[in-house]
Amino acid sequence: MSRTVMHLLHHGLLCVTAFLASTSVFSDDASSGAAGIQGVSAQYLLGLGIGDITGPVVETNMMGYASLSQVDSGLHMRQRSRAFIVADASNASNRVVFINADIAMGDTGVRRSIVSALSQQFPGLYTNENIALSSTHQHSGVGGYLENLLPQITALGYVKQSADAIVNGTILAVQRAHASLAPGKLSVGNTTVLDGNRNRSPSAYLANPAEERARYEFDQDKDFTLLRFDDANGNARGFLSFYAVHGTSIYENNTLVSSDNKGMAAYLYEASVEPDAMPGKATFVAGFAQSNVGDTSPNTLGAFCESPGQPWDGQPCDFEHSTCGNRTEDCHGRGPGFRISDFESNRIIAQHQVDGAKTLMSQELTEVTGPVKWVHTYMNMSFRQFTLPNGTTVQTCPPAMGFSFAGGTTDGPGAFDFIQGDNSSNPQNPFWEIVKGAVTPLPTQEQIDCQFPKPILLNTGFAHFPYEWSPSTVDIQMLRIGQFVILVMPGELTTMSGRRLRFAVRAKLISEGVLGDDAYVVIAGPANTYAHYVATREEYSVQRYEGASTIFGQWTLDSYIDKYTGLVSFLSPTATGQPESDPAPPEQTSKAISLQTPVVFDAAGLGHDFGDVLTDVRTSSPYTVGEAVIATFVGANPRNNLRLEQTFLSVDQLVNGQWKAVRSDSHPSTTYQWTRTSTILGTSTVNNTWVIEDGTPAGTYRLTYFGDSKPLIGNITPFVGHSSNFTIS
Repeated sequence: MSRTVMHLLHHGLLCVTAFLASTSVFSDDASSGAAGIQGVSAQYLLGLGIGDITGPVVETNMMGYASLSQVDSGLHMRQRSRAFIVADASNASNRVVFINADIAMGDTGVRRSIVSALSQQFPGLYTNENIALSSTHQHSGVGGYLENLLPQITALGYVKQSADAIVNGTILAVQRAHASLAPGKLSVGNTTVLDGNRNRSPSAYLANPAEERARYEFDQDKDFTLLRFDDANGNARGFLSFYAVHGTSIYENNTLVSSDNKGMAAYLYEASVEPDAMPGKATFVAGFAQSNVGDTSPNTLGAFCESPGQPWDGQPCDFEHSTCGNRTEDCHGRGPGFRISDFESNRIIAQHQVDGAKTLMSQELTEVTGPVKWVHTYMNMSFRQFTLPNGTTVQTCPPAMGFSFAGGTTDGPGAFDFIQGDNSSNPQNPFWEIVKGAVTPLPTQEQIDCQFPKPILLNTGFAHFPYEWSPSTVDIQMLRIGQFVILVMPGELTTMSGRRLRFAVRAKLISEGVLGDDAYVVIAGPANTYAHYVATREEYSVQRYEGASTIFGQWTLDSYIDKYTGLVSFLSPTATGQPESDPAPPEQTSKAISLQTPVVFDAAGLGHDFGDVLTDVRTSSPYTVGEAVIATFVGANPRNNLRLEQTFLSVDQLVNGQWKAVRSDSHPSTTYQWTRTSTILGTSTVNNTWVIEDGTPAGTYRLTYFGDSKPLIGNITPFVGHSSNFTIS
């Protein structure tokens, strides 16, 4: 998100001026999946489902790094939502839905649309209280779907096509999970995954009390927790796992839509169980959910200076500020596959999580027993007063971003002269003190005092035009499944913040008699609403990126601890009703502005038809394992048809005289790349690539391209193109 600030400040007034200028997937049977199975002797009814949520894969800004130049140009792997339903078999109306979506963060507007659709289709079953929309926090997906203005800036506003894809695909995932509801059992366990993450802000972590740090071996969580879903016969149907690692394995310079390490992990595991199923079509559902991700990184080799010609080139970045020659731009984290590619790093980090899951799935885990409960409320964080355990009254603040927010992280460094770890009220360049007032309102003294020691760069809590820049009200939600409790978090907790919250909630669950010593408490997020980061008070004082992005001030974590622990009683088996709530955040989507231009028309070009092969595969000699097979076609804009639950490409094998699709655009071995060759003429090309994997059978193959063209006048029309046949030896 740091790049947003650079573009705001560099083009601040221009951006604001520009903004000023400016199929149902439902089934009809609402009771499907519940009728006829409630009398079966089992404690839980379990449902699992997958849906395609991939938005426009070209001409759309990507979400996560908030870089204006990161506009997608094709597809590496599709984004999916995976839905997990757990219902009490003795009272099936007691149920919860956990959605693990391959998106950067949950969003209030997207969740509102999902809840509205599901509650209408399944009245009384799926509601605003028991549906959780969590994210894998991956940074290589389609952007423009969040309803607040700040994360929309680099996407040139709201992208309805992106939001609709997430909403409709997620609804489909829940529908499929609902239709698959069947008696089953749950079990839970933990293991350790050592090599899957690293702390990217260790200097801030060291600000936490020494006696607290001494309780833990590492400066990030290595625990990998897994909830296993079995059918009534003990056969595995899937799992939902929790592990903290940022979805930043794939770098900021990538423009192919993908799902980063957690989406890759899901693909690898599901493919290992059902190797003949196409991605997204497996019946086994592997959920790799995000946890207290704030200061974690998948770039496990550390951060180094990439400054050719400078004496510090190749050296570790400055420990306190993550700079190289006192600038942030050249400081980059390196993943375990650095010498090969960031895509190889992505595969390695994914495999570490897969290995953790396989370790637990091969063991006898602890059976989950007990009721299904949930609690949800809204909390307005603007000047929220509450009392600490020591009796002191404190308050949170309206949202604001600090100067170090613009410094970025080692996963995605900032620009200009912003650096991390700057908590001075006198920034390095006083020019920004002048410019920032042209972007958001200057802070009042009350806001300055409240946010102290954060020097405010963007006073987003007071920016309401043309609509809200940041959320002030957040979702607070907990799901209980027996002795397993999920804290659904509207932000990115740092490692120590997550530890404090888990410890406090677990202690309260036990002390109030809601659960015993066998209680499992996990964190999922960023979910439901995106309220940026949650650093500890000590980390906040350092003002690295995570502290500067803790938008509600230094008491943010304590406010969450106060609220979550205060709601524990609602998870008791005898609890009824829901707690008092602040008003829900106001709807913003209807006010949204979009500057993304629509597709005007496509043209094949003189002497060509759509799908014609421009550059063919090699036919003179066989391909071998490891070679890339590439074909270039006369293309059309894929925004014409997202081909949800379908594919833009296939690798076909000739089997017994018939063509059989053996790869799609969701296999990591394939890529789909679109290039606009002439905006005026409306022409474009498509490159389909397949890197042949180990174990690929010898035989005859072809590449197929599926497209849809839009004329200047008339209807969008599908077409298909095929390469020549080629052989693999």
